[in-house]
Amino acid sequence: MKYNRIRDLREDRDMNQTQIAQMLGMSQTGYSKYETGENDIPTSVLIKLAKFYNTSIDFLLGQTDNPKRY
Repeated sequence: MKYNRIRDLREDRDMNQTQIAQMLGMSQTGYSKYETGENDIPTSVLIKLAKFYNTSIDFLLGQTDNPKRY
């Protein structure tokens, strides 16, 4: 499963993978594998990304088209 939404949200903020990886405390290579779907995103990382982008985990995972957090 590719995680296109995390890539799209990152690009919408004009950020690169290295910047997001640093925010998450990981390598750019490790983060890149999340965007491409090579690795599944751990729950703890999903929570950090949802908070950072102010969106829901369901939106990040493509389970809803509504980006609002509840």
